[in-house]
Amino acid sequence: MQAQPPKFNIIIVGQNNRLQYEAVLFAASLRYSSPNFQGRLFVAVPQLGPRWHHDPSIQNPDVLKALKQLDAEILPFESQVFGESYPYGNKIEALSALPEGEPFVFFDTDTLITGELADVPFDFDRPGASLKVEGSWPKPTLYGPSYEGIWSALYRRFGLDLESSLDTDQPEDYWRRYLYFNAGYFFYKCPRLFGERFLEYARAIRDENIPELTGQNLDPWLDQAALPMVIHSFGGGRDALPPGLLDGSVSCHYRLFPLLYARESDHVIDVLETVAAPNKIKKVLKNYDPMKRLVIQGKGSKIRDMFDRNNLPQREQVIRKAIKAKGLWLR
Repeated sequence: MQAQPPKFNIIIVGQNNRLQYEAVLFAASLRYSSPNFQGRLFVAVPQLGPRWHHDPSIQNPDVLKALKQLDAEILPFESQVFGESYPYGNKIEALSALPEGEPFVFFDTDTLITGELADVPFDFDRPGASLKVEGSWPKPTLYGPSYEGIWSALYRRFGLDLESSLDTDQPEDYWRRYLYFNAGYFFYKCPRLFGERFLEYARAIRDENIPELTGQNLDPWLDQAALPMVIHSFGGGRDALPPGLLDGSVSCHYRLFPLLYARESDHVIDVLETVAAPNKIKKVLKNYDPMKRLVIQGKGSKIRDMFDRNNLPQREQVIRKAIKAKGLWLR
């Protein structure tokens, strides 16, 4: 008899900006594409406090109603460390509000679920994260230190073994040799354990005077600087999931709607436009201009016609410039 896959929760972050509309779209795509998902869907929402000048919580009644209809649970949390100064820190601090000891998968809110999540063979004892990543951090300076010097200093600071994290098939001092993830998704067996360590490492990297980090930009890269060591410390790595599932056939981290229409597969577009079509969803999404014009009014097809998905420009900046020239860069 085949073992039942482990039950797990999903967490995304929502607040009183574009994320609330992306949260509705994420939830709709989850219910459409993954009918066998048995866990809970949490929309973690930061609350007004000293680290926010304005109330960041979701207040739009139509958004809240749509999320409830999609069986998404609002999960309030307090911003103790980051808040408005570093909103990416929401994904770190929200983990403390999740049920302790229950496996979780975090997704960035600008993600669509495009396949059956219940079929993904998660091993929640070995954490992993998105490998859809470029060498965005660190950026070694002319006079050093090198990639090796920067990552060695960080691994030493947290008492971790750098050597066992290296991909030795990659050239020395090439960024892919070092463990590096996009924080667009990550998973583990307990959100409290993962979140506490993520917060510890991120605070230390931000606040301590680590000489090797002089001149390195940590905004917005702080989460991605800390994440590899968090995952390595719990015994995870770059091989935690089979390739081609998350950031592949099962999920799509689209980031911005113009880029989605330019780059993603026909299946992703079909999922997007199908889940946005019901009136109860459409009336919510039309309050966010990129969704209104590109998805609901169909102008995304104009972007789609501009590009050959089998021969896209190598540089994203070229795609952006072409879309802007047509007046369709909406974000």
